[in-house]
Amino acid sequence: MASVVELAQALIRRPSRGGVDDYGPVLAVLEDWLSARCLPHRRLHDAGGALVGLLVEIRGGHPGSWWTLDACVDTAPFGDESAWSFPPASGDVADGWLLGRGAADSKLAAAMFCHIAADLMPHAKDLHGGLAVLLDVDEHTGGFGGAHAYLSDPDAARPAGVMIGYPGMDDVVVGGRGLWRTTITVHAPSGHSGSSKTVIGAISRAAHLVRLLDAAELPDAGDMARFPLGPKLSVTALHGGQGFSVTPDRCDINVDIRTTPAFDAHDAETLVRKAVDELDAELPTPKATEITPVATWPPFRLSDSEQPAAALLKAASEAGIAVRAKTAGPSNIGNLLAGEGIRATAGFGVTYEGLHGTDERARLADLPTVYAVYRRAVLDLLQG
Repeated sequence: MASVVELAQALIRRPSRGGVDDYGPVLAVLEDWLSARCLPHRRLHDAGGALVGLLVEIRGGHPGSWWTLDACVDTAPFGDESAWSFPPASGDVADGWLLGRGAADSKLAAAMFCHIAADLMPHAKDLHGGLAVLLDVDEHTGGFGGAHAYLSDPDAARPAGVMIGYPGMDDVVVGGRGLWRTTITVHAPSGHSGSSKTVIGAISRAAHLVRLLDAAELPDAGDMARFPLGPKLSVTALHGGQGFSVTPDRCDINVDIRTTPAFDAHDAETLVRKAVDELDAELPTPKATEITPVATWPPFRLSDSEQPAAALLKAASEAGIAVRAKTAGPSNIGNLLAGEGIRATAGFGVTYEGLHGTDERARLADLPTVYAVYRRAVLDLLQG
């Protein structure tokens, strides 16, 4: 496992914060490593020509389905660096922990998946279908440029399923809530704050709409065995006005609704439109409130018998690990894949601390077991 750790260290020492850093250096580390081992790989670019990932492809000697291992190599921001007890781009190992931003999410997984590909390459002629390793960036921006480039690449084999290397030793994540996001633009006549005429400004109208949204009733989780989480509504941003002397004529609100099979994107939009109609009826203005949907991802959940979940759960069990099949509250790249009709698991990996926060680290004692589980699962899938 030492070589896996060494590659992960090199990746952590190339900062690759989503939307902040140049992704070239971190991807160059991977290109050099793959080239030195003669692993077939190529660059992925977005519609504007920007480099958004690398794709490793190992074609088996027999017909069959393709399966993908995916790990992002961009990261969350560092946050307050003065709060860290070590440099965010450390890459050092201390007391059995790999230190630095990306150690948990997901540079250690990227290094591990590269090594699994190298392990299987000499045996490619015996495999059915093929293995792809997607090393993507632009994930932590929410743009998922690497994943989009992979799915739209006409030369890439369409995968039957994807295993995403998010960390966490206790669960195999087989599902996640979807999302429906919108920006709501609230209007009102502008006015001087010192005027003798009372004006209900856009911020006041927006605040009333937030109260209506917060009071909206959402259903509980339906069939707990099928999907154990209920929907959730959050108002995540409010922008409007400046200074002190003017009541603004516009205020924008961001609303994030996490959806389930029993409360989908249509239900989410219906709920928001009902609240907006109530606002415009109670506090009318010449210009109606506008709803601009921003993003929609479906919820997903695989049964324990569906691939690739079945292979990963079986491999974990054979390794003596008691894991549960989990549906995650946050949405993830598995939702994007579900929208493309591709089955995915979205997490099984090493124990971690500080994910997206201060002092991110990954426990290396778990690495041999996690490596063996993924390698076993991949081999089972490629046996035809």
